[in-house]
Amino acid sequence: MSILDHHAFGLGAADEILGGRARRRPHDVTISEAPAIDARHPDVVAHRALRRAVFVDEQGLFRDSMIGAAGDLDGHDCDPRAIVLVARDGAGGVLGGVRLAPVDPDASRPDLGWWTGSRLVVAPTARRRAGIRVGAALVRAACARAEAAGVLRFEAEVQAANERLFARLGWQRLRVTTVVGRPHVRMRRPMGRFADLVAATKAPLGELVAGLAGSGLHVGDDGAPVPGSDLVAACDAILPAMVERDPEWAGWCGVLVNVNDLAAMGAEPTALLDAVGARDASFAHRVLTGLRAAADAYGVPVIGGHTQLEVPASLAVTALGRTAAPVPAAGGRAGMEVRLTADLAGTWRPGYTGRQWDSTSTRASGDLRAMVAAIGPDAVARNPGTRPAAAKDVSMAGVVGTLGMLAEASGTGAVLDVAAVPRPVGASVADWLTCFPGFALLTADASGAPAPSAGPATSAVCGELTDAAIGPAGVALRWPDGEVTEAVAGGVTGLGSARTSEGNHP
Repeated sequence: MSILDHHAFGLGAADEILGGRARRRPHDVTISEAPAIDARHPDVVAHRALRRAVFVDEQGLFRDSMIGAAGDLDGHDCDPRAIVLVARDGAGGVLGGVRLAPVDPDASRPDLGWWTGSRLVVAPTARRRAGIRVGAALVRAACARAEAAGVLRFEAEVQAANERLFARLGWQRLRVTTVVGRPHVRMRRPMGRFADLVAATKAPLGELVAGLAGSGLHVGDDGAPVPGSDLVAACDAILPAMVERDPEWAGWCGVLVNVNDLAAMGAEPTALLDAVGARDASFAHRVLTGLRAAADAYGVPVIGGHTQLEVPASLAVTALGRTAAPVPAAGGRAGMEVRLTADLAGTWRPGYTGRQWDSTSTRASGDLRAMVAAIGPDAVARNPGTRPAAAKDVSMAGVVGTLGMLAEASGTGAVLDVAAVPRPVGASVADWLTCFPGFALLTADASGAPAPSAGPATSAVCGELTDAAIGPAGVALRWPDGEVTEAVAGGVTGLGSARTSEGNHP
């Protein structure tokens, strides 16, 4: 892998076609990557040698280290997940390097997406070279690499003299610390993964649907109670690109997302209607094949719909369900526990790694129906305590964004305990908290309330709702060391709380 600083971005079209310049300018900076554990890799050899020359010999650090002759080497150098980035000039000379790795160097323990940057070093000969800002280039490259690795909390112990550099690059000052007897500053780089997802999927809703039907307790719900009846209606469209690319899976998902929406309302799904657009009958048949298979698996009949040919691919499904007591997203109150009930079986859907977790296509029909009925009328009739105060189905905004919607509708904030979130073995924390899962239900209720009876799904308390009047709205992440970081600031949809806003289009 190679990451180029802005000095090396001047490739022309011909250079790109030919694979890059044959000869780079002397002040070009190329940043390459190597596994920190590979002590024989040229980049690791160069970084370790430069670290020792600067930190131990020049600055006098680590001379009294418990690891003696190892100098500034530590447990992160033995972590197979740790990465070294090394900057070189146009002639191949080493200009500097930096290391990034999980805070916990024990690879046998879960990686929660909490990483640290360390051992940032610039060669003495590169510190005042005209046109080169090696330290800044390495810090930017480390941030980009951390984001690519799904890091959610990225911090560094920065020598006090370098605080201004990090601040200019967007890092936040946390506190003064001491490392090997020298003054340092702990700094944090804000990571925008959750905010970016919310902005792309939910943020425009408030302005778009202002004045449309829906008000009161059920603003922002996954389904809409039909006035004067025990019916709940839900409607979802599948992304046209997904319909075009994978029509059978799109048909399956058209059912899945709607019955999950009804499940979050505590409603029993009773019927489906579909609207299909396709270029020809053969393509429409593929979409409907997936839809029919899912309808059979969930035990919900398709009672009608509309099909149009010779048009771009599209699919929307409407679902109807019944309950006398719909569960609102807005029923949460500060102090209530947040619980995630999710199906952790399955794997990433081929072609959608990190975005769609498929736990449903291989599930038995009985298991699918049990999960959908987790807080439905029958479950509540057997045990009234299983009806939560608030609930939302995890959708395109992921676990964090969906929790933000529940908190927004309830007029609260929310804190999510990163280490307590139930998670599949095959998914990183960052991907799991931002993906579209096969079945995942967020609920809020009083402390000690029973878990939903959701068949094979796993359920755990993993956070709480907070008082937005005395603390921040949105969603924060709480880490094992007690630190809290911002995930989503303020409201997610702009619909506001159910007590003050109108609209029902999540």
